[in-house]
Amino acid sequence: MDGFSETEDQRELRRTARTFFEAKSPEPEVRRVMESTLGYDPAVWQQMSQQLGLQGLAIPEEFGGGGFSYTELGIVLEESGRVLLPGPFFGSVVAAAAALMCSGDDAAKARHLPGIASGATIAALALAEHSGRWTADSIQTRAQRAGDRWIINGSKTFVLDGHVADLLLVVARTASGISLFAVEDTDTLSLRALSTLDPTRRQARIDFDATSADLIGAEGQAWTGLSRALDIAAACLAVEQVGGARRCLELAVDYAKTRHQFGRPIGSFQAIRHRCADLMLEIECARGVAQYAVHTAAEQLDQLHAAAPLAKAYCSDVYSRAAAASIQIHGGIGFTWEHPAHMYFKRAKSSQHLLGDADYHRGLLADRIGI
Repeated sequence: MDGFSETEDQRELRRTARTFFEAKSPEPEVRRVMESTLGYDPAVWQQMSQQLGLQGLAIPEEFGGGGFSYTELGIVLEESGRVLLPGPFFGSVVAAAAALMCSGDDAAKARHLPGIASGATIAALALAEHSGRWTADSIQTRAQRAGDRWIINGSKTFVLDGHVADLLLVVARTASGISLFAVEDTDTLSLRALSTLDPTRRQARIDFDATSADLIGAEGQAWTGLSRALDIAAACLAVEQVGGARRCLELAVDYAKTRHQFGRPIGSFQAIRHRCADLMLEIECARGVAQYAVHTAAEQLDQLHAAAPLAKAYCSDVYSRAAAASIQIHGGIGFTWEHPAHMYFKRAKSSQHLLGDADYHRGLLADRIGI
């Protein structure tokens, strides 16, 4: 890859992903799936794995994956964001898999990553609690030894796709500090799907009552790896947000070309033209910073600690502005349930708060670079 120019293989991956997502996740299908109990289509999930190998794209070959990098995964995420792909792709393939890969526990990787890579396992990272914060000091869930095993007590909320997860990666506090645990027996847990703004990205509350778990990595030493995993997830979420923002602009421009007022297409009016031009500039800037953040993750660069919060903060703001502008340019029809504009607006708002909002990430960036 020369700079941020895509190679021919990466362009082919983008074309393949876009063709697949447009065929399998058009607007009517998104509406159908987001009203379903599961919140995703198991048949499409299986096709993503068996036909394209998307779930294992960035997982090393030694753990059953395709051995590509976060750069390629970012391409797929941008295309999935463009169509509002509903389902556990981000929660399982990005957040949970990154937590495992950054854990330093090869045995846990060998046990759990192949299932995630094949799509047979849907994994969920259970970190946030009642406060909704993604920080170490917000962790109140406790884990302790009970004989030769670990048990967890407490609650997690805002768990992406927790209601359908086969594997939970639970962040809990022990006597030694923040630790990461695997809970595989999810059928016995108290799970409750949450009513959220964005029905295309399901979240759940999970209660643990002396739940048996396996320790991943060293006790009390998990936060360093989790912090990096959260940076990787933030970078990946940023490119997904860019995909959604670009689609909002496409919808607005297409409508401005066909909607006529006073005998002229509204796209010929200076106010509309300037609004679209400003959005295009912002989105291209967002795409650049998101691609750089994913590049630092792919190359395991130290700059990730600054690039990830920068990308997440900027792309969150740009996506929200693009979704709001698209509604405004569409006028009255943009406010209706029948038009997809509100679906992008809801995804923009939910993604803005996922992993911490823009203000949180700006503060995180300032702390990390010492200002």
